[in-house]
Amino acid sequence: MKVVLFCGGQGLRMRDAAGDLPKPMVPVGHRPLLWHLMKYYAYWGHTEFVLCLGYRGAAIKEFFVNYSEWITNDFVLSEGGRSLELLRRDLDEWRITFVDTGPNASIGERLLAVRPLVENEPMFLANYSDGLTDCPLPMILDRLLETKAVGVCMTARPNSSLHLVRHAPNGLVTGVVDAEEADTWVNAGFFAFRSQIFDYMRPGEELVAEPFRRLIAAGKLAALPYKGFWRCCDTFKDVQSLEALLARSPAPWELWRHPVPEALDVDTRRFTRQARLAS
Repeated sequence: MKVVLFCGGQGLRMRDAAGDLPKPMVPVGHRPLLWHLMKYYAYWGHTEFVLCLGYRGAAIKEFFVNYSEWITNDFVLSEGGRSLELLRRDLDEWRITFVDTGPNASIGERLLAVRPLVENEPMFLANYSDGLTDCPLPMILDRLLETKAVGVCMTARPNSSLHLVRHAPNGLVTGVVDAEEADTWVNAGFFAFRSQIFDYMRPGEELVAEPFRRLIAAGKLAALPYKGFWRCCDTFKDVQSLEALLARSPAPWELWRHPVPEALDVDTRRFTRQARLAS
């Protein structure tokens, strides 16, 4: 299944961490945020990526074209340096399509720009490329199948230090609650779509504005509330938080470094059968 990744953001709120890099290229450990996200999808068997490039897209191209696996993987050097044997590889099976979708395009415009690459697929995945999770991906895909929706978005509790304030019409505060503890959910940016999503889109529109409203009106948009790990990476503080988790090794989103529970493996096989029938 193809994975569309929106990689056009400038990351203005994390310039201290990203410098002049596009947002998905902000380093988390030795690799960019984008690599961690792609590794997540590859873990679940989805290794065909479509990168929607925008601001400084050349930096993303250069990273992958010049990718040196020996820098971040163990290897054996022999024959006086003439032979290098990698003990582990990162992206041998990945197939990546790079598409320049414009420096100022919205998410909806970027998705329309790559429509020819995915519209013949029964289903495809998409992501904002600014967050990480340990959510079992088959859960998102199963929700798409069981609800017969056109689109599914994973929702999560907001990871924010802000406080939500309730107040009466007279201006008096009636309650203050931590955003993470409130009964509120946010769009986490992890999507699964059927190809019919393009029937609800129009040129120049933002994805979550008009198209999602049309899906909601038609009863064709579903949500997967997930209470497990999810972090959005919007600010320098968010980067520091991910770095701290990575230092504990393995980080919550590094599923490829955790054993797969037997029950989850069963769920994965079940989804594989369902997806094959649906296609």
